Parts: sequence; structure tokens; C-alpha cells
Amino acid sequence: MKVVIADDSMLRREGLARLLVDAGCDVVATAEDAAGLLREVELASPDVAIVDIRMPPTHTDEGIAAARQIRTAHPGIGVLVLSQYLESDCAMRLITDAPECVGYLLKERVSDVAVVVDALRRVVEGECVVDPTFVSTLLRRPRDPGPLDRLTSREVEVLSLMAEGRSNGAIAERLALSQKTVEAHVGQILQKLDLHASTEDHRRVLAVLHYLRAA
Repeated sequence: MKVVIADDSMLRREGLARLLVDAGCDVVATAEDAAGLLREVELASPDVAIVDIRMPPTHTDEGIAAARQIRTAHPGIGVLVLSQYLESDCAMRLITDAPECVGYLLKERVSDVAVVVDALRRVVEGECVVDPTFVSTLLRRPRDPGPLDRLTSREVEVLSLMAEGRSNGAIAERLALSQKTVEAHVGQILQKLDLHASTEDHRRVLAVLHYLRAA
């Protein structure tokens, strides 16, 4: 898996690169700002780019803007955005544009390289991966009635874990269910959200997007 890393902190950038190389990833380039990121993506054609949400010159939304530009110009390249703090509006801007092949994690997850590598792999495979903290925040927010009300409490629980980018096997392990039971729950979720046409993987992404928009 070829990875480009963009972060304005040299220590964070090089530290993450070393962790990923040790975990078996091929870090093909690094960048310190959005312009450098876009240039390296063009030159290196990575499988996925890791993007800091705030980068020079203004340290506001350069990372999100660059991530959206990458997804538009290179839909085959995944993007994993890292943020120091939970920024729900920025996350939703990115995910709503193109929910496939994108992820949003808090930087505290970087301390567990296995979590980062798993998120990168899922993003490259076309999934939408969202930090569990973001999902928990959405669950606590009041929302208007909608299609999610058709789901049972267990189905909402399964869908929230899908939103974290967990596979059926990982969901089964987390909830102490059989994988066959989880598959049945996923099928019911897709049916109740009227997601019938298209491949199952794509419908999973649409289900997650539906959940994030409505929660």
C-alpha cells in the first residue's frame, strides 16, 4: 500500500512515516503543506493520502480542501484525514462530497499504528471510516424523525459500528454475536434504508452516509 503523508509538523510527519514503514506500508512521499501534498499525489500516484486537517498558510481548512480536491481529481486515491480535535462540520463536508474511500480519525489514534493501518486498508478498499468519538457524538445528538427510526436498537448499534469502518467479523466480535447474525442485521439495515440497487459494499457506504447525515 503506497502512502503519502501531509503534516506541517516534521516530527509528526516523520514519526508517522516510520511507524507505517515498520508496519509494512510503502511511504512514497511526505509534504508539509497542501500545495506539497497535491504535488506529491500527482507525482507518486499513491493508494491513499494521510492529510492533517489544518495546514499552512492559514491553519484553518487547507487539509479538508486538499482532501476534497484529491477525491475529485483522483477518485481512485483514498484519503484519511487526521484531526487534533473533533470537527464535525469539516468531517461531514468531506464525507458528504464522496463517501467512498475516505476516513476521519483523531490524531490520538496514531499512537496505535494497527488502528491507522486498518483504517488505511479500509479506505483503500472503498469504505468510509469514521472515528468512534465522532460516531458517539452523533448518537448523543437530538435528531428529527426519519428512516433511522425504522431500525431496532440493535440495528442502530450495528450501523454505528459500520460507521466506524468495522467489518462484519469485527462487529460480531464486539457485540458477541455470530457473523451470520450480524450479516442478517446488515441486510435488514440496508432494506429498511431502501438501499437495494448496487453492490453490497457500496450500499454499506451509503448506509453509513445516511446514518451520519441523519444522526
